[in-house]
Amino acid sequence: AITRLNGTCSCPVRLNCKHLVALIYVGLSARQREATAPRSAWESALAELVDADEDGAAEPGYPLGLQFELLAPAVGPVRRPYGYNSPSRSSQTTPVPTMLGIRPVKQGPKGKWIRTGISWSNLTYQGYGKQRPDSDHLQWLSTIASISLSTSYYSSTAAWIHLDSLTSDTVWDLLDKAAEVGISLVGSGRSQTPVTMASSTAEIVIDVVQDDGLTLRPVVLGDGEPILSENSLLLGIPSHGVVSWSPLEEAAEIQDYALTLTRLRPTPSRELRSVFLDGTQHVPAADFDKFYRTYFPALRRRVRVVSTDSSFEVPQLPPPRLQLTVEHLPSHRMIARWGWNYSGADQNLPLWPDARLHSYRNFAVEASTLQSLSLPDVVYLFDKGRLAPTVSLSGLLMLEFLSAVLPELQMDPVIDVVVVGEASYREAESDAIIGISGEPSSEGRDWFDLMITVTVDDEEVALVDIFLALAHNQDHMILPSGTYFMLESKAFDQLRRLIEEARSLQEPGSHTMKVSRFQSSLVDELQELGVVDAQALAWQESVSALNTVSAMAAQPVPSMMNVTLRPYQQDGFNWLSFLHDSGLGGILADDMGLGKTIQALSLICRAVETGVSRPFLVVAPTSVVGNWKSEAARFAPELSVCVINETMKRRGVSLVDVARDADVVITSYALFRLEFEGYQEVSWAGLLLDEAQFVKNHQSQGYKCAKKLSTPFKLAITGTPMENNLMELWSLFSITAPGLFGNSTKFGAYYAKPIEKGGEYEKLALLRRRIRPLMLRRTKEQVAGDLPPKQEQIIELELNPKHQKVYQTHLQRERQKVLGLIEDMNKNRFEIFRSLTLLRRLSLDASLIDEEYAGVPSTKLDALLEQLEDIVAEGHRVLVFSQFTGFLTKVRDRLDNVGYRYSYLDGSTRDRAAVLEEFKSGDAPIFLISLKAGGFGLNLTEADYVFLLDPWWNPASEAQAIDRVHRIGQTKNVMVYRLVAKGTIEEKVMALKDAKAKLFSSVMEADGASAGALTADDIRSLLS
Repeated sequence: AITRLNGTCSCPVRLNCKHLVALIYVGLSARQREATAPRSAWESALAELVDADEDGAAEPGYPLGLQFELLAPAVGPVRRPYGYNSPSRSSQTTPVPTMLGIRPVKQGPKGKWIRTGISWSNLTYQGYGKQRPDSDHLQWLSTIASISLSTSYYSSTAAWIHLDSLTSDTVWDLLDKAAEVGISLVGSGRSQTPVTMASSTAEIVIDVVQDDGLTLRPVVLGDGEPILSENSLLLGIPSHGVVSWSPLEEAAEIQDYALTLTRLRPTPSRELRSVFLDGTQHVPAADFDKFYRTYFPALRRRVRVVSTDSSFEVPQLPPPRLQLTVEHLPSHRMIARWGWNYSGADQNLPLWPDARLHSYRNFAVEASTLQSLSLPDVVYLFDKGRLAPTVSLSGLLMLEFLSAVLPELQMDPVIDVVVVGEASYREAESDAIIGISGEPSSEGRDWFDLMITVTVDDEEVALVDIFLALAHNQDHMILPSGTYFMLESKAFDQLRRLIEEARSLQEPGSHTMKVSRFQSSLVDELQELGVVDAQALAWQESVSALNTVSAMAAQPVPSMMNVTLRPYQQDGFNWLSFLHDSGLGGILADDMGLGKTIQALSLICRAVETGVSRPFLVVAPTSVVGNWKSEAARFAPELSVCVINETMKRRGVSLVDVARDADVVITSYALFRLEFEGYQEVSWAGLLLDEAQFVKNHQSQGYKCAKKLSTPFKLAITGTPMENNLMELWSLFSITAPGLFGNSTKFGAYYAKPIEKGGEYEKLALLRRRIRPLMLRRTKEQVAGDLPPKQEQIIELELNPKHQKVYQTHLQRERQKVLGLIEDMNKNRFEIFRSLTLLRRLSLDASLIDEEYAGVPSTKLDALLEQLEDIVAEGHRVLVFSQFTGFLTKVRDRLDNVGYRYSYLDGSTRDRAAVLEEFKSGDAPIFLISLKAGGFGLNLTEADYVFLLDPWWNPASEAQAIDRVHRIGQTKNVMVYRLVAKGTIEEKVMALKDAKAKLFSSVMEADGASAGALTADDIRSLLS
């Protein structure tokens, strides 16, 4: 009204809209103004109730409908410009409909269905405004739209929804309820003919008409009436309905169609849909035989075949037969497949039907056939309680199936058995024969190329096949010829283990199995398993004596030796002589104090007496070099001994000149390493490494020099061939017996890790067998029964309260630091051990870490002085060991204060011999010794008491210290005291030391749990 008023105003200057609104509002009555005023919230909330009629119901909305129209993609709706009866209609081209569109319509003022103002895109807005549609109708149409949006490519802005592209059949449930809701289903055109919903479902069939040929018409059969494909359209992908049409005669201007919608059940397959779209097909009489034989059986199974005019009699198919196909495969395997054989099928159908095959299979006959079966009671024929569709068999199960189960299945009248391929099997008439043969290797006389064969009934078997069968826990094996035999698991398991061991320790790229003379125990075990040819037997016998030391030929003690050998020393001398004569090396690992030096000197004297002109090289720690010289002078005074104790720059003579007239050259590890090139220039009769634990680290320069030195004989002498882990043992054997084990990586993977980490006792026992021929170890308990007893005692000490407070303060600080470092042990090893060392020193004396604690009493120092007072007063001799020279200095100061005489030895001592003589002569009853400087190479049997002031987790270092006293020549009982500070890291160390000690004993002596080097878990336990 405002717009019209403003638009019709004839004034030169038009009124402002605000002025017009004011004028109109003033002219309105009060009731009118009230009606046009904005409603408040409470008025809006009550408006619907107030506006309702007297019955309390809102006015009914206008009806909605759903319009259907046949569409052609290129031309839109299918229409004709002339009436159906027009004379010229035959000349018009009717577009072929390929789509069925639907859209919402509403009833107009004249009762016609109109599209104006309503579409799929604005359907949700129809419920607003003064005039509203029927709410049930609106909800029904909205559901149609939501289904279309979720199941097709329909866009909310499209005018039509295409039923032919919907993927869900849910729309049919809504169409069936259209009448119940009151929705009108109408067609297009002027007549707006109602769309008919078929009262029952339909299916696609092949309607066959027979005359001079066969006419195959794909039709939709519904309510008994066929719907030809030419006048219908499948709806949905996959198809779930069909629309059929027929023209209306009364249409004058626009061609109208009467549409009928029918739901399809079951959903036709993709192939059947394609046939329907292809339309009618004709089979000439000349092709009848081909059609019946090849196509009709398959066609009959996939679709129902009818003849609506009864001109064709549909033949019945024979019932399905259960078929078992047994197919022989390579490598002695077979597959048994169950299936159904329908006449005319190209191949067997699956035993258990797929959902896609339901339309043509005769399930009743299939189920009845399966129920009538009488199957053998074998597990592999069933899967979860029913017949297994496919069974794959090999080995004994296959043999059992072919010999016992298959004949029984072939006797069943309801089973057709088809065998594909050929195979025949028989059991071997004789046992398997393991043969071992070989020849010397091109790598030298120490190596032998082994060839192992297994023969069954004169047929050779590949070892790899046997091992694969054993790896899969098979108790039989089938040869390529079909001959099978039982695997004697014990013998073949042993063979596999031995070969795997030998190959695992070889260098990469080796294509043959090589055995070294150092691996004599392995060859013995192989010989026990099979027949060994003459050449391999002769080679094995040449080194068999290594396996029994007591069986070795006794050697006369050299005349140059001024000593009577004890029985065990004589055995050791015999063993060393055999190694030397055979060009083999080894480890003399007798317990400390049993005379290893005497046995080694006996070997050197024997070699000199038998004409060896080259000198022997003895490498020892600096502190032990002098001991070797004195021992040689004492027990073999006729030997020509030369000691190298300085470099060539100082001595002025080359090593070649020094060694020219010597029988033995003695040097230190440090000089050996520094002048290695000079030592390499000398032709040595042999290398003897005393205290060989000095080359236990295979990454050290000393190890590399010892391994590289060219000499026919190498001997490691040590009472502790292994202190921390098995790789130290490997290091010594890689120098003295390089053919015994492989490289460090292979040894670590095969032996070290399984034993140290996993506690694999079988590998531990195997390792003992392998090292026994080349390592001689006797303990004092075994061979020196005349030694007096040794008593060990732990003295636990409570720290002074002030001392304890200082310790706890530093413990918390160091614990927090170390626990943050141990995740990367290799990177932070130095810092970790620095913290542990600080706590160990703090356990001894607080002033060792900081002079500000000089006034804090040292409980351990006080206790030591109390013990020494009584021991010295009784006339005993005492060795006091500590790893920390700083603490030994404090002990020294206290002894000076009380007036005790003592001797002192650490790494800085210049004249070691004078210090040792001072103690041996009896002038000083107490000997303070640094563990590193005096833990080996000393014979101090004059003492009978030993004090260990600071325990550490490695038991070997303590054992070395104790054996300075408890050794051959000792006549008194030996007392050993360990001072341990309670509540400190020392208490944790003692517990850890017991566990670590088992590694040494488990490998060298009796069975026991194994342990490795100090780990992150060990460090956590030390700080807990």
